[in-house]
Amino acid sequence: MNKPELLAPAGNLNKLKTAIDYGADAVFMGGARLNLRAFSDNFTNDEMVEGLKYAHDRGRKVYVTINVFPHESDMKGLDGYLLELEKLGVDALIVSDPGIIMTAKEVVPEMELHLSTQANNVNSRSAIFWHKMGVKRIILARELSLKEIREIHGNIPEDLELEAFVHGSMCMAYSGRCLLSNYMTGRDANRGACAQPCRYKYHLVEEKRPGEYMEINEDERGTYIMNSKDLCMIEHIPDLIQSGLQSLKIEGRMKSEFYVAAIVKAYREAIDRYFENPKTYAYDEKWMDILSMVSHREYFTGFYYGRGNSEVYGSSTYVRTHELIAIVKEELEDGRYLIGQKNRVYPGDILKIMRPSGDIIETEITAFMDDEGNEIEVANKAAMDFTAVSSVRLYPNDILIKEKED
Repeated sequence: MNKPELLAPAGNLNKLKTAIDYGADAVFMGGARLNLRAFSDNFTNDEMVEGLKYAHDRGRKVYVTINVFPHESDMKGLDGYLLELEKLGVDALIVSDPGIIMTAKEVVPEMELHLSTQANNVNSRSAIFWHKMGVKRIILARELSLKEIREIHGNIPEDLELEAFVHGSMCMAYSGRCLLSNYMTGRDANRGACAQPCRYKYHLVEEKRPGEYMEINEDERGTYIMNSKDLCMIEHIPDLIQSGLQSLKIEGRMKSEFYVAAIVKAYREAIDRYFENPKTYAYDEKWMDILSMVSHREYFTGFYYGRGNSEVYGSSTYVRTHELIAIVKEELEDGRYLIGQKNRVYPGDILKIMRPSGDIIETEITAFMDDEGNEIEVANKAAMDFTAVSSVRLYPNDILIKEKED
């Protein structure tokens, strides 16, 4: 049984480094063009060079998304962009459109290609077709069950890999193919600009009673008839591994460093625990505790065990129990720590420390000073650096979080 790759989102350079530091085997990112997250930071060429070096120096891989449904204008300059990515040393391209795949095979024939979930591959014959077109890995549609994944795995060539999302936001449309955003806002989801109108709250209006808005009373959880819950498979690691998946993927290029760190940490620990001894493996509730700290919608297991619509959709309200406060930058010689502020924090606050290995512990930070050495009563300027004393030893890149007050 091969150990599956843990694949994490990298919305920018800092998130890439966080994902690698917390144990991701590979990351996926958007470059300058043709990716489905037009409003994430994405990577300049210089940032991509730095990110690739950071990952490769640590034996990890980097995949670049080129997975939009391109219009004719989008194809201009594609040849040059592909050659540029090859020169930079990208490990694989995530693609969905046959035109882009054909161009890649002509321009960069040695480049590894992964078929995006946008291509909604749901059977082995389709997988074999794409394999014959030069695709090495199929990122399966989210709408598949574990039973179907096992069947597909048993009917494809041994050198064709399977990948699937195991955590993160779900889409109400089939494999993300949605025109709702384009229709309502003019922002094309299939070209990376989704406005997520499925998350809006809707009412019904009857044509003979204009202006009279009636709530859509679905059940006690809300009226969000298109809003999907968030996928979470942390409790089912053995089933995922035994299904034949070679890569377990985390969604979230638009999410925070805190999100990336927490999700990667939990899944890394669970996967490693399983491979220490599959026979004695037991799920640890602390992994869900970690996943529950980040902002998320209600968790569920997607389509892996078969689902009816009533189990997929729920309130769009986010669960937010903790917030990112700061990231430790450096341990100073005088016993103080240089800290990068993310949210307001006061001397004496009790904060939780999250780092790549080990349990989450608490510390009290005190004696704040600004970058000029002046004592301050609060760190509340956006993205400011300050120094402080900690009741326990801190290390560079420690993430400091705090439970939100009711």
